[in-house]
Amino acid sequence: MFYTSFRDISRFGTDLGWAGWDNYGKVFALGHLPRVFLNTAVWVVGVVLISVLVSLVLAQFLNKTFPGRTVVRLAVIVPWAASVVMTSTIFVYGLDPFYGVINQFLVDTGVMAQPYGFLKNPVSGFLSSAAVAVFVSVPFTTFVILAGLQTVPGDVLEAAQIDGATKAQTYWRVVFPMLRPALAVAALINVINVFNSLPILRTMTGAIPGYDADTTTTLTFKIIQGDRQIDTASALSVINFLVVLIVIAFYLRIVRPMREV
Repeated sequence: MFYTSFRDISRFGTDLGWAGWDNYGKVFALGHLPRVFLNTAVWVVGVVLISVLVSLVLAQFLNKTFPGRTVVRLAVIVPWAASVVMTSTIFVYGLDPFYGVINQFLVDTGVMAQPYGFLKNPVSGFLSSAAVAVFVSVPFTTFVILAGLQTVPGDVLEAAQIDGATKAQTYWRVVFPMLRPALAVAALINVINVFNSLPILRTMTGAIPGYDADTTTTLTFKIIQGDRQIDTASALSVINFLVVLIVIAFYLRIVRPMREV
């Protein structure tokens, strides 16, 4: 990928020689690049943040003992184990304004006055894709946090209770700090997966013209498939890779999630 980003590759895949920084120049000359970068930031931050927050609540619930807990845990992991393309396709049909069951449900419950084409315009299509991305990301994140919860020593919780700490105080001052390693793993893997996610956006917003619903990953795919510019796409992939490394480096440096509790 690095090598190809500095080569001049024809539309037919022929290597025409050294291109220097020309491919990177083509990437930064794209008029829609600022919008795509903004979409990417919103996509990654929004999906990862909501996934972690929902997973914190869900993991706390699954950590309790109740009848049928094993069945519930298995049900939670289904969206993560299933094919992302098939999951996205199901939501494409469900959101269809003419025969989609999700659209019909929203109308029947009075949330909407009439069916709406969620996947017909960039903003609603992008937000719908983000909701599906959260739906797919929550199971993995939940189980990572659940594993962290089960490593919290019982005697520590008992000591907090004896000291008069409320349940909220026990969670935020005792349990939550001990979840730092689990949260670090969940957040980092989610950032990488969500940043590089192609199937959901491609399946749900691929038919929307223009680039208003694209991230850098889907833009890379369009440059390859539509324009057949392998060299330019390689340059954008290198930029993607460097951005991910910078984000992770800042996260580890500023948040320091792996420091001792």
